Amino acid sequence: MHRIPRDNSFDSTLALLREPYDFVSERRRRFGSDVFQARLLLRKTICMTGPEAAKLFYDPRRFIRHGAMPEPIRKTLLGQGGVQGLDDQEHRHRKEMFVSLMTPESIGRLGDLVADHWRAQAHRWASMGRVVLYPELHPILTRAVCTWGGVPLAETEVARRTRELVALFDAAGGVGARHLWSRLARRRAERWIEGIVEQVRAGQLSPPKQSPLHVIATHRDVNGALLPARMAAVEVLNLLRPTVAVSVFMTFAAHALHLHSECRQRLAQDEDGSADLFVQEVRRFYPFFPAVMARVREDFDWNGYRFPRGRSVMLDLYGTNHDPRTWDRPEAFRPERFRQWDKSPFNFIPQGGGEHRVTHRCPGEWITIELMKVALSFLAGGMAYDVPEQDLRIDRTRLPALPRSRFIMCNVRLRGDPDDERGGR
Repeated sequence: MHRIPRDNSFDSTLALLREPYDFVSERRRRFGSDVFQARLLLRKTICMTGPEAAKLFYDPRRFIRHGAMPEPIRKTLLGQGGVQGLDDQEHRHRKEMFVSLMTPESIGRLGDLVADHWRAQAHRWASMGRVVLYPELHPILTRAVCTWGGVPLAETEVARRTRELVALFDAAGGVGARHLWSRLARRRAERWIEGIVEQVRAGQLSPPKQSPLHVIATHRDVNGALLPARMAAVEVLNLLRPTVAVSVFMTFAAHALHLHSECRQRLAQDEDGSADLFVQEVRRFYPFFPAVMARVREDFDWNGYRFPRGRSVMLDLYGTNHDPRTWDRPEAFRPERFRQWDKSPFNFIPQGGGEHRVTHRCPGEWITIELMKVALSFLAGGMAYDVPEQDLRIDRTRLPALPRSRFIMCNVRLRGDPDDERGGR
């Protein structure tokens, strides 16, 4: 057996917080190994990167997810008892519930709702001198996903519930007051949805039978029992939260389109599937979620390294998406590269790897792609706007990473609007 290279720091948690997207890759280069060990939150953790490591990580015979995610993430981003922390039959059964909601027709309805709300917001943007895109996307996505999900949302509640949903992903990786706000938002959001689930079960609320709210509220576990109302709320939020989080990818799409304006005409006309290529390259190129966690199920050896039972393991998502062994010139933005991509489920893993029904790969990936294409339809052709001077550098020290300016637009007009006489961008 080879000795796994070790980061000699007593604890590397602060280093991970300072460089969440580069922590693993930088040490991979330092150690000359796809595998090394560090202490994170005082726990010995094996860190891995690359497609071969991803293939290993998504082998359910080798790893489990129960208890793997650090407590701060469970208390904010994920919630307690959700599908992300389940294993084996229990996981497959719960996962099938989510996959059943991801039909092309259902995702298409969500896309149409987002387009409708985007169009309505764009009319408002036209009267504003300056629009900061990232926060403006949040109520669009909140309204759309609640309508799609069957979750009642009064107009007077939109601002409050939007703030809470955003806090679940935008503040979860923060420290101090920002992280505490995410924890408070988690408690409030779960109470909100738990009350709605109880209304459905009491017959006081009748969402459509195919709606996510109805499906989750009436879902029965492997033993035939209804999920506890709070756990059902966690799973409803596991649809609402990540849908609103697509605002991060949408903002990156606007950023990429501004820097690579040569793509605009092809995207506006969707020549040769260029929208799909562009979306996939945004998901590969930009930093979204940096890593995922698991625990070793039983002792095993891999490539000469010993993985002891119970050891925490972290897989580097961002670094794998930038691995030069897979991606030629990985730091260049080149949508055309996806014409030759081999469609491996382990070398392109912005939202996890493996097979959606079996592993812990996010089934909401299909929603992400659809909603990003809706955004591109407006950004590349459906709207005219100018991009003023601003700080477009990507802040990679925060989770999630974002352009420092959150992408500012001005002189916004909808294409085809009688007031749009400029032609603009």
